[in-house]
Amino acid sequence: MAPQTMIVRTRFAPSPTGFLHIGGVRTALFNWLLARHYGGQFLLRIDDTDQQRHVEDAVRLILDGFRWMGMDFDEGPEVGGAFGPYYQSQRGEHYKKAAEALIASGHVYRDYSTEAERAADKKEADAFKRAYRFRRKPVSDADLARFEAEGRPYALRFQVPLGRKVVIPDLIKGNVEQQSDEVGDFVIVRPDGSPLYNFASVVDDIAMQITHVVRAEEHLSNTFPQLLLFEALGAALPAFAHVPFVAEPGSKKKLSKRENYEKLGIYVYLHEYREKGYLPEAMLNYLARLGWSYDDTQEIFSRAELIEKFTLEKVNSSPASHDPDKLFWLQGEWMKTLSPEHKLEGVLPYLVKEGLVTEPVSDATRQRIDDVITALGDRLKVFSDILKLGRYFFTETLTYDPDAVKKRLRKEGVPQLLAELAEVLAAVEPFDVPTLEKAIHDYAESHGHPMGQVVNPLRVATTGQGVGPGLYETLSILGRESCLHRLAETQKRLESL
Repeated sequence: MAPQTMIVRTRFAPSPTGFLHIGGVRTALFNWLLARHYGGQFLLRIDDTDQQRHVEDAVRLILDGFRWMGMDFDEGPEVGGAFGPYYQSQRGEHYKKAAEALIASGHVYRDYSTEAERAADKKEADAFKRAYRFRRKPVSDADLARFEAEGRPYALRFQVPLGRKVVIPDLIKGNVEQQSDEVGDFVIVRPDGSPLYNFASVVDDIAMQITHVVRAEEHLSNTFPQLLLFEALGAALPAFAHVPFVAEPGSKKKLSKRENYEKLGIYVYLHEYREKGYLPEAMLNYLARLGWSYDDTQEIFSRAELIEKFTLEKVNSSPASHDPDKLFWLQGEWMKTLSPEHKLEGVLPYLVKEGLVTEPVSDATRQRIDDVITALGDRLKVFSDILKLGRYFFTETLTYDPDAVKKRLRKEGVPQLLAELAEVLAAVEPFDVPTLEKAIHDYAESHGHPMGQVVNPLRVATTGQGVGPGLYETLSILGRESCLHRLAETQKRLESL
């Protein structure tokens, strides 16, 4: 894989034409783990040569995502390094020098062909049912002089050597071969002077001394012309490893960046999971196991364990399906490891954003949040669950679940029951869990009511919901005044139905 004497240098080079897809994050994670496993360096490079498709917020979200995941990079934007700059849009001189060297060595030529001429050649190839491959055509000295005199734009094309077998020694897929005749002469620099991906990527990988190129398998076709560029520039090949794509849940179809999965409750971008309140430890654990088969009996891996155990030999050569349920389970397991203070700090931004809690947060409010978190227990799977499961603890405006109202409140005798329970709660002293539990049990027993016919209406009347944490803990957190107010409001609501 990688000799222990070798300094492993990996890189992740996203194009800021969109947000961080979890498939891309997994590829970045594999690069990061590989470098950390061998005590090497991990670089972040922004491949932003495609300025027309540049998304303004993409770079910020990439950097924020890396920081959130804890995937520190040794060189890159905001970090610097000996091989910067780390934005391709700022590396024009490097590409210019490399292009001049390839022209001088005869590997690259000026292509003055027009779009119309290329379209005609393609049409002719189609007519004869031949695959279209651009090849260099002889240009007379007179035509060349005319082109230059009239300032005709030209691209720089790499002249592909014919009759060769190009072999990619891939660390995941094994040897992958292609005949050079199947690769057309490809453009390395556009007429406007901007470099294309294959060329810029190779120049930068050489300059930055990258030893391992670990990337998505969609780049496999790019690797054949890139191998020719490495060779023409007189550089040693890095080790290549092409990671299979992440598939849709229960499918072998690629998890798309463009498909609208949200209606299915499936998220594909890293920032969406972050906004939902997932933990970076859970995401790191999940993505590392997505296609890496170290040990099927172990599911929970710490960051340190992943670094210790990760190698490319255990990366599967076939796609792995995204499993939101597995991620949610891992999230729940990692949530159990958090301290109450960590959970409090995690849920606080959601309460503040919703206007349920104001800053600065008082000691009393912090205590209430802590009590709610304790009451919710393992039901709190992601930080945003505080809004779904515990909103009624922080507002007197209840949202009633229609099904719970129909099932628990719209029954004969319930208004009278709630009035009697209000008298019980008004007299309970102290208003704590043991006393509340005894008082309500005593009431149910003395009136001949099954406990379910008492606690279920009481829960809906005080929370608006049919399920939740322990009822007595809930009543204690809400407090006497709030409980009595809610019972009165619910009785008014029932009168109006």
